Amino acid sequence: MFELDVDGYLARLGFDRGGPARLGPPSAEGLAELQRAHLRRVPYENLDIQLGRATTINPYQSAARIIAGRGGYCYHLNGAFALLLSALGYSVRWHVAGVQGHGEPPSRASGNHLGLTVHGLPARGNPDGMWLVDVGLGDGPFAPLPLRAGEFNEGPFRYALAPSTVELLGWRFTHDPAGSFAAVELRADPAVQSDFTQMHEYLSTSPGSSFVRTLSVMRRDERGVDVLRGRVLHRLPTGGFRELTSAEEWYSALADVFGIRLPELGGYERDGLWRRVCAAHDAWQNA
Repeated sequence: MFELDVDGYLARLGFDRGGPARLGPPSAEGLAELQRAHLRRVPYENLDIQLGRATTINPYQSAARIIAGRGGYCYHLNGAFALLLSALGYSVRWHVAGVQGHGEPPSRASGNHLGLTVHGLPARGNPDGMWLVDVGLGDGPFAPLPLRAGEFNEGPFRYALAPSTVELLGWRFTHDPAGSFAAVELRADPAVQSDFTQMHEYLSTSPGSSFVRTLSVMRRDERGVDVLRGRVLHRLPTGGFRELTSAEEWYSALADVFGIRLPELGGYERDGLWRRVCAAHDAWQNA
């Protein structure tokens, strides 16, 4: 049996006074406030994969990790966020989705991403009240997008939604070209946790997985995204690349830029993680 610490989760997002009452009943404005807070405070990261630690995609366990100060990747972040939203009275659905890279043609959703939609929240410009919600893309939208065809300007980024050409009744989210990926295909029918178990196993353990090969940490805010790939720290979309050359500098960036401090790691584990990051960085440079 699992239980969600709603107050603890909201405190992690910065809602320290008033708890659920601070947000009021479900609304489009409240949904946007929650998504923005989640992206500001909870990083997209695959550190446990780099440390060789197994994780589940059980949303209760993912939420507990977030409350304890960590992040995760899409299955963890969107799964936990959906759980929180449901506890606050929002109508949330999971969807099988697929992130596609630049230059890849449209293809059916692979299940390498957990997508979310929220329903029943009509607002100006979105009378149907259906929203695309995502805190698990790293450099995705900063606020929910109306689930309708159109283009959306959001700070420095430009996004688009259109009916999918490969998924029946599905949707295609197109990212700004300056982002880390090209698009996401979203299936229309609701999904459940077991739909992602096999892909999670591959992404977190296979030598062919980019998550296994390369450390990735991202944190979204109003103006852009801080990104750490291996030993390279940079800012989207403005640039500002910097190579981190020592373990001290690297761990300081984790703490100061992304809020990840890893107090449980001893000296041996910290050295091992740094050596793994350096080896992957050198392999990338040589390639």
